[in-house]
Amino acid sequence: MFRRPVLQVLRQFVRHESETTTSLVLERSLNRVQLLGRVGQDPVLRQVEGKNPVTIFSLATNEMWRSGDSEVYQMGDVSQKTTWHRISVFRPGLRDVAYQYVKKGSRIYLEGKIDYGEYMDKNNVRRQATTIIADNIIFLSDQTKEKE
Repeated sequence: MFRRPVLQVLRQFVRHESETTTSLVLERSLNRVQLLGRVGQDPVLRQVEGKNPVTIFSLATNEMWRSGDSEVYQMGDVSQKTTWHRISVFRPGLRDVAYQYVKKGSRIYLEGKIDYGEYMDKNNVRRQATTIIADNIIFLSDQTKEKE
């Protein structure tokens, strides 16, 4: 069995600055998000002049837990929290597929990265925005097929 020392593996991800060099140190980092949930609205295709088009939709994820002090797992009330995520798709092929096939109520799995930004609302108030930039979408179900 082949084993690599931990330091050798870490060197692949982090470049160390040598004691004699004062140059800029570049290191790798990871910004990765995985979501599994239901689409909250049909996608919208937006294009701002001078920028690439983007497909935007919302995705709901749920967290469920049992409350109560009972030792028996089935006892107690079930609580649920729904979190809404704003999804943006910029990749040309994926953007068009998402716009055409993602529908409200569809269950999808997506991978991407998280992005924080700011914008000015209609009243010229600065607002914070958190967006998931999707780079992979897997369609798990279609709401219309589930109803049949």
